[in-house]
Amino acid sequence: MTTWPETASELSELQLELASEVPPSRQFEGAAHIGGCFVCFQRGESGPGKAGDRGWTAAALEDTTVSLEGIAPAPYRAGFLALREGELLERAVRALPVLPDVLLVDATGRDHPRRAGLALHLGAVLGLPTVGVTHRPLLAHGDWPSDDAGALSPLVLEGETVGYWLRTRPGRRPLAVHAAWMTDAGSAVRVVLASLSGARTPEPLRNARRSARTARARKLAGTGS
Repeated sequence: MTTWPETASELSELQLELASEVPPSRQFEGAAHIGGCFVCFQRGESGPGKAGDRGWTAAALEDTTVSLEGIAPAPYRAGFLALREGELLERAVRALPVLPDVLLVDATGRDHPRRAGLALHLGAVLGLPTVGVTHRPLLAHGDWPSDDAGALSPLVLEGETVGYWLRTRPGRRPLAVHAAWMTDAGSAVRVVLASLSGARTPEPLRNARRSARTARARKLAGTGS
């Protein structure tokens, strides 16, 4: 069973193992139950993030959201986000009454130094297809698409299309959509398109982000810190 390592060296080894596994991609024909998850941390902490930071994570599926508070077990380090956020996100998703058919994650998938970012790793842990949705790629490159809703342009890493720029709304910055666990770049885009509701960001991810940030605000307002 895939787990969350405790050290960077252990995570590097596991990421290489996960990258070598290429399970069949789900194509999600017809209606799919699409979930989202998000984690945020206490504002005002020094630096990019340290071990012990308080975090609030949330998961959303249709009309249901759950939010939890936890502690980041590791500092922020590029390429090793799973050490900091993985367990927190897993807890929130497993707290949903039912698991989604596919999960949107605020992280990369195969656009990663070892081809196994947090979105892919979380899917392997949960046994769920996942799609990464971020504001920018990590290592992949590609020109922005035209300024038309639904316009695409490939994100390429060492000759492989690992995702797409997707313009969800005209006049707004496109999103980087990442192939992750049991999804390829094409199926990842179709999932994101199916989860849009007029906003730039997919609805399940927006709901999870709102829930996590609301939980943080209520907690900090109550403690005065």
